[in-house]
Amino acid sequence: MQVLDSNLSRLSTFVQQMTSLTRDASASEAAILEQGTAYLSALIAHDDWLPDYCAQPHPEYYQQYLLHCDPEERFSVVSFVWGPGQTTPIHDHTVWGLVGMLRGKEIGRRFAFEGERLVEQDSDILEPGQIDAVSPSVGDIHSVANAYDDRVSISIHVYGDNIGKVQRHVFDPATGQRKSFVSGYANDRLPNLWSAQNN
Repeated sequence: MQVLDSNLSRLSTFVQQMTSLTRDASASEAAILEQGTAYLSALIAHDDWLPDYCAQPHPEYYQQYLLHCDPEERFSVVSFVWGPGQTTPIHDHTVWGLVGMLRGKEIGRRFAFEGERLVEQDSDILEPGQIDAVSPSVGDIHSVANAYDDRVSISIHVYGDNIGKVQRHVFDPATGQRKSFVSGYANDRLPNLWSAQNN
């Protein structure tokens, strides 16, 4: 599917909504997650707006494409593109986040520390239109995998910071040992949300 920047009015609306929501300094994390879920649900209800250059898989590992970062870094919007069978290590986020499934299907496995041990708590499958939340307050350690071995899956993530520069952690599943990392982004081009204002 060829999707151009001229189709970005849905993403532009979502960014405006999240800007208003996160601008309110009195808004609690719970309120942001609740209202943000409603906004993200409306965005991922349609699969006609994500530019093709933010939907390209890599043959070896998943890609993280920045779609928008708030100038004050109150939130960022990212497309995660999973090639067939690709998966993340076990990792955390350190900030609130919402994960909305746009195409394909993901398997999420949640973990928590019980003393020194890292223990799997549960797993679930995210299908198009479904949303999951992460944060240190609701559960922040997980791994994610493309549920398909023969096709690409794409999810849209919203985080309470510029997630590409946040220092986070990956965890050794056997020992629970943590290692710091900063994810960055795969793209050198951003969607032009301003072109959507006239559509």
